Amino acid sequence: MAAFSKTHINFKTPEEEEQHETMKQTSKSKPRISRNSNPSWYSPETGIYHSKHPTINLPSEPFLDVVSFIFSQKHNGIHALIDSSSGLSLSYSELFLLVKSMASGLHHLGVKRGDVILILLPNSVYFPPILLGVLCIGAIVTPMNPLSSLSEIKKQANDSNASLVFSVLDRVDELVIGLEGCNVIGVPEIKNFKFLPNNDSIFHKLISSDPDKAPMVRIKQQDVAAILYSSGTTGGAKGVMLTHGNFISMMELFVRFDASLYDYPSTETVYLAVVPMFHVYGLSLFVMGLLSLGSTIVTMKKFDADEMVRVIGRYGVTHLHCVPPLLAALTKKAKRDCGDSFRSLKQVSCGAAPLTEKCINEFIETLPHVDFVQGYGMTESTAVGTRGYNTVKDHKYSSVGLLSPNVEAKVVDWVTGSCLPPGAIGELWLHTPGNMKGYLSNIEATMNAIDKDGWLHTGDIVYFDQEGYLYVIDRLKEIIKYKGFQIAPADLEAVLMSHPEVLDAAVTGARDEEAGEIPVAFVVPKDGSSVSQAALMDYVAKQVAPYKKVRKVYFRSSIPRSAAGKILRRELRSLLVSKL
Repeated sequence: MAAFSKTHINFKTPEEEEQHETMKQTSKSKPRISRNSNPSWYSPETGIYHSKHPTINLPSEPFLDVVSFIFSQKHNGIHALIDSSSGLSLSYSELFLLVKSMASGLHHLGVKRGDVILILLPNSVYFPPILLGVLCIGAIVTPMNPLSSLSEIKKQANDSNASLVFSVLDRVDELVIGLEGCNVIGVPEIKNFKFLPNNDSIFHKLISSDPDKAPMVRIKQQDVAAILYSSGTTGGAKGVMLTHGNFISMMELFVRFDASLYDYPSTETVYLAVVPMFHVYGLSLFVMGLLSLGSTIVTMKKFDADEMVRVIGRYGVTHLHCVPPLLAALTKKAKRDCGDSFRSLKQVSCGAAPLTEKCINEFIETLPHVDFVQGYGMTESTAVGTRGYNTVKDHKYSSVGLLSPNVEAKVVDWVTGSCLPPGAIGELWLHTPGNMKGYLSNIEATMNAIDKDGWLHTGDIVYFDQEGYLYVIDRLKEIIKYKGFQIAPADLEAVLMSHPEVLDAAVTGARDEEAGEIPVAFVVPKDGSSVSQAALMDYVAKQVAPYKKVRKVYFRSSIPRSAAGKILRRELRSLLVSKL
C-alpha cells in the first residue's frame, strides 16, 4: 500500500455547501447512538470502526505469488470450470496443467517479468488459464471489456504499455491494424474435445506447451499483478495497480472467509459466472478466489435471461453473484415459473451498484428459500470491504453487510474532516489489506485517493447502524453506474467536445429503473450549428463501448460551473428532475 501525504482544504463551493446541508438533514432521520454508547467495534476516541469478525492471519512470507497460493490450497474439488453452452468441463488437475502450459508458452514467446498483457475476452473457461498463466511468470494483466471501441482499447493499451493482446477472433484483424507494436493472439470458441483447437494457431501452441518447461520465477507479494481501470472518485479512468498480496488478501478476507460462514462444503457449491471476469468483482471470484476452494464455476459468455434460467437448472447452480439489473431479470423469470427452475439456488449475492428496496423485496418474496446478501468493495480495494450475512436474529437485506475481517473504516464529514459515530452520515474511508498500490503513473490521483495513513477515500456516502451493518446511501464521486459498469463523465465529455459543432458539454447520470443510471449529456452547440441530439448520440456511440453510450442529449446555452471552472453536476441533476 502506497503512503502519500495529502493536503486537506476546507474551502467549500456553493455546491458542496448545499450537498453537505442536505446530507445533514437526511442524517437526522437515521437511527443514532450516542458517543457514550461504546460498542467494541467502534472507537469514539479514534473514530475507527473495526470488523466484528475475528482477525485472519494473512500469509507473511514476502515471496509468494497469487497462482502458487491458489494451487497450494487443499480441497477435493473435481470440476473447476464448465462451459455453459457446450457442457465441456475442465478438472482441477487439468486447470493446473493448462496454467503451467500457458506460462511455458508465453515464456518461449518472449514474454518476461513485468510485461503487460491485455486480455480482451468475455467470460470463458479460457480466461482463468490465460490470466493465471501470465501471472505465473511475473508478467502483469490488464483486463478490459471486449466490447470496448478501438479508441478505448488503444488508450488503455498505451497507458498500460501493453505488449501483447488476447482477443476474440473476430477482432484480431482490427486490433492488428489499430494497435501498432502490439502482438495480437486470437482465442477461439470452445467447440471440440478438451476445448483445444486442432490447428497450428499461436493460441494452440501456447496452451499446448510443455508444462514442465514453465519458468520458475520468484515473485513478491508487493509486485504488481494487475492493472484494472477505474474512474475512482472523480475524473477519467485510471490504472489501478493491484499486487499479488492484494489478491491473496482478497481471497482470504472476501471469498474464503465468506465460504467458512456456511455449513456446506465449498466443493459442493456450483457458481454461475455471469458477472464479467474482466471486472474486479468477477475476477476476484471466478478467476481466483473460488478456484482456491474447489468450487465449480459455470461460465456464460454473455448474459441472457432465458439462458441463465436454463443453465441454473441444468447444472444445479447453488450460488449466483449478480448486479442489480440481473437480479431484476432473475426475479421476473422466477415469478413466471413460480421459482421451479431455481430449486438448486442457495444464495444470491448482489454488488457493484446500488439496489432499490423494491427490487430487494420482490426478490425475497419470489424466492424466499434463497439467502440474499449484498456486499461492498471497490476496484481500489481489490473488492475487499463488507459482506452481508443473515442470521436467525438479523436479516438486513438492504445493508451491504459487516466489515470483512482485518478491515477498518471511518465515516468522515467530507467538509470538516471530523470522524462520525454510528448513525451519522459521512464519506466512507477504508483501511484494508486489499487497498491498491496506487494509480499507474498518476501520483496526484493516488494522493487524492489514499492519504498518508493509508486510508482509501471511497467517495461513497454511508452510515453504520447500531449493530455495525453498513448502508450506502449516496455518492460524492462523479462516476455513473450503468448496470454495474463504471462510466466516467469526463471520458464522454471528451468525446463530445471533439465534435466540431460542440462548444461545451457536461455529462451526468440519470436514474433509470432497469439500468440504475444512464448517461445524459448537456451540450452547448456552436453558433449556427444544426447538429441534432440523435447525431451527437450516434457520434459518441461509434467511439465508446455500448454500455457507455449517451442515452439522452439536452441543448443548453451554457454549462453550470463553479468559479474554478468545475462542472456543477448537482445543478445538472436538478435540471434532469425538472425535465422528467
